[in-house]
Formats: sequence, structure tokens, C-alpha cells
Amino acid sequence: MLYFIAKQIFPPDAGETGEKKMKIIIAGAGKIGYSVAGILADEGHDITVIDNDAATISNLSNNLDVICVEGSATNSETLLEAGAADADLLMAATRSDETNMVCGISARKLGTKHVIARIRDTAYLRQMEFLREALGLSVIVNPELECAKEISRILRFPSATRVDAFSKGSAEIVEHRVRSGGKLDGMQLKQLPQNFNAKVLVGVVERGGEAIIPNGDFTLRSGDLLSITGADRELRKFFIATGQYKKPVRRVMIMGGGRIAVYLARMLLDSGMSVTVVEANRSRCDELCDLIPEANIIHGDATRSEVLLEEGILSCDAFVALTGDDGDNIITSMYAKHMNVGKIVVKVNREYYDKILDSAGLDSVVAPKTLVAQQLARYVRAMSNSIGSSMETLYKLADGKVEALEFKVSQGSKVIGVPLKDLKLKPNIIISAIVRGNRTILPGGDTEICAGDHAVVVTKAGWLKVLDNIIEDET
Repeated sequence: MLYFIAKQIFPPDAGETGEKKMKIIIAGAGKIGYSVAGILADEGHDITVIDNDAATISNLSNNLDVICVEGSATNSETLLEAGAADADLLMAATRSDETNMVCGISARKLGTKHVIARIRDTAYLRQMEFLREALGLSVIVNPELECAKEISRILRFPSATRVDAFSKGSAEIVEHRVRSGGKLDGMQLKQLPQNFNAKVLVGVVERGGEAIIPNGDFTLRSGDLLSITGADRELRKFFIATGQYKKPVRRVMIMGGGRIAVYLARMLLDSGMSVTVVEANRSRCDELCDLIPEANIIHGDATRSEVLLEEGILSCDAFVALTGDDGDNIITSMYAKHMNVGKIVVKVNREYYDKILDSAGLDSVVAPKTLVAQQLARYVRAMSNSIGSSMETLYKLADGKVEALEFKVSQGSKVIGVPLKDLKLKPNIIISAIVRGNRTILPGGDTEICAGDHAVVVTKAGWLKVLDNIIEDET
């Protein structure tokens, strides 16, 4: 029997996580800077945001519990006013790569311990290791590259609405919505193994805006959004058995030829897929022919149905909308769905479109700012632990209410060598997978964790920094 713990998610008591509060500066209050500031402020860190636009600063101060400084992120006086002399971390997230690099260098010289810079230009990214060392950067982030990776994972597993990988793909958490009248509708979770002969575990159920960590008696309903853990082969078996398996993607049409499209096309071409990119700007089409010569580059307006039909949308397995206009992406994706394209992925910049897209049946949605915020939250979470952390991966599930975290189990951990049924775990935690070498183990009550394993833990967002913190304190 699979090992389930808890039913409803509640936060732990304050002060039991052992992390230290960090002093963090965010330079640039655009979409990504704003999103990251909100997440890190909610986790209890001291956040200061720098931006040179007065209206942006005013909006930020009215909506988030952060300190705001108006001024240039490359100005040493502005950085000192923001506290760069003793800051733990600065994230440079302005729209300019060069500004971010200068800001990072200045902050390091002034005393900031760690610097993260957003660098988007592909020319710079080819020198990533050199830049990291030369500029003293801790991490370089690229929203477009992270977005392309996310879409690539979804297209390689089209049965899921979202795919999060752990231990370099050895284990995955996929999202899937329960269909009305389908085999999952009305089924208890403890019946899954016997009914479908697949080793998978449902770690989170999102229902009506509420995130639930279920036990084996939990009954699924139509409309539930499930986060399902398992090895790739077991997940495929599960979707085949439930009648929800979608055939592998071979032909992909991409709407929009920006940076994300270039990164994504290269990944898909390398995996053997055929790629067509439809781009409205003629000069950009010429650039795309040089950047991705193996792809089929079409000059045309993909918001026009005749263009899509002429370029073969009816024979495509997947359609990906990547323009900078959320409205164009959504409307054209709805048309692609009407044309029965098997898999559709939509990029949006505004989070509040999620519910609209769900109701329209467009459930594979990616937002670059969310992906980068998640990446940075993982980095900060690992840094903020005063005794060190072995956290390697962090994904936010159920609209950010829940997290799935991967830890490498160190020698001496309290979880080693004890059957899971005997571990006194805190409430509302699921150990959803254990990766041992190349083998993915779906844990049961008798399963023991060993040193060197990678443990995937699902729990309430924002509190877990160290694997041993899942165990109740002895009194």
C-alpha cells in the first residue's frame, strides 16, 4: 500500500523551521522582480526593491510588504541606500542585461554576499560560465530559456498539463485534470494501483481553489486537478489505463518567433520533432532562418485562420502560442483546439488568465516570470538555512499553495534507516518518491530511506528548508 499522510494542508508552527531571515535587494520591479519580491516577502525575508520609475515604485509599495527605493540600480549611492553593504543577496532583474551585470559587479564591490543576474541575450549565454566567474555572479537566470524547457517537457509528455522533473528526469510530477465520466471520476485513491496496475501516487488535489494533500480514502471528482508522481514508464502506463494517453508529438507549430521560440525549436529539433515557426515580422523571419535553419520558417500572421490552415495546422500534433500578446495567444490557441490539435501550450504574462484558460480547455499554460520566481525561491530557500541545506529542486504546485521539494539525503540524516510507517512525520506531508541511483521507488510503509537517495517531499508552500524538518520534534 502506498504511504499517505494527512488530509488538509496547514502551516507549521512559527520558529520550527530553523532558517534565518535574509536581507535581499531586487533591482528592477518589472513582472519578474514584482513576482519574486512577493514570494520572498511572504517567506519572511527583508526585501528592498530598486526601480527608477516613480509610478512603479508607488504601485509596489501599495501592494507588497517591501521597502522601495527610487533610483538607478547601477548607481552606488542608490545601492548603498538599499543596503547593499550588508545584504545577503541581490537579484538584478532590470530589462537590460548590461545594467544587470553592472549592478551585480557594483553590489559585490559594496559588500553584497551573493548576486543573481537576469541575462537574456543568447550571445551572453554562450559565455555563461566565463561571465559568472568574471562578474562574481552566484546564478544567471534566463526566463525565456526556463520557459522553453518547461514547454519542451510538456510536449514530450502530452498526456499531462504540466511536467516537473526530479533527479534529471528519473521521477516526475505531472498535472492532470479528472474528466467528467472518466475512469478516475468517483474513484478512491487507494483503488488506483489495483485498477490501473501502475505505480503512481497522487500527492496533491486542487479542488475549488483549495489545495488538499489526500489520504487513500480520498474520492476523486470531475474537475479535480491532480499532481501525480511516478517514473516516466509508470506514468505512461497510468494514462493508457485511464484512457487519457495522448500520442507522442511529432509535428509542432509555433506562433511567434521570439527568444523562447528559438530555444524551444532547438530543443524539439534535437529530439527529432518537426518544427514550423509562424512569425509576422519579415526581418525577424530572416534572423530565424539563420538561428534555426532546420526549422520551417513562415512569414505570416498566425492570428488569421487561413494562414494556419495553409501551413498545415490540421496535421500538427501540437500548437504553441508564444507571441508577446496574451490575447492573440489565447484566441489563436482556442482556434487550434477547435481544429482538434492534440496538444496546445499557451504562454501568458498575466496570471489572472488562468481561470479563463481552464474554462476554455486550455490547461497547459506557462508564464516565464513564475518559472524564474520558482527558480530563485529554490536558491534563496537553500541559502537561508543556517545549518546548510541539501535541497536540489523546488516546484510550486496548486497555484503556489503547495511545494514539491527534492532533497539529497546526507549521511547522518534522521530519516535514514527507519521504515516510513515508523517515522514520526509532521502533519500534512507526503514523501512522494525516492530516487536511488537510476531507480525510482514509490514508497510504502516499509520503505527505508538510505544515504545518497533523493527524496521528493510534498507539503505546504514556504516553510520546508531541510529534509530533517519533516520529523516531529521529540519532547
